[in-house]
Amino acid sequence: MLQGYAVVGLYLLLSFALLGVVLLLWWFLRPKKPNPLKLETYECGVQTVGDAWVQFRAQYYIFALIFVLFDVEAVFLFPWAVAYNQLGLYAVIEMALFLLLLLGGLLYAWRKGALEWA
Repeated sequence: MLQGYAVVGLYLLLSFALLGVVLLLWWFLRPKKPNPLKLETYECGVQTVGDAWVQFRAQYYIFALIFVLFDVEAVFLFPWAVAYNQLGLYAVIEMALFLLLLLGGLLYAWRKGALEWA
């Protein structure tokens, strides 16, 4: 039983060793010609005016997270809908619980005002 784990451990050890060797090779072989132009921060080719750090409202971040949540929901729904005829009652109940959980999250976000665009 432990022999199977030894093979996995050896594989992981060799993978990390190979990664370290490749990173060291890249570090030694990279071109080292720094100049002031290369060391500047790239901002779409336009020089920044004033402070470059701008605070965004957390609401935009929450709105994006909610979008990603429902985008992932769609990714889970498509294969389920394609295989609907071959699935049993257990899979239908599981998907109904999944949709109810997501609906609960949507209602929570709605009540908290996370979906109000300002």
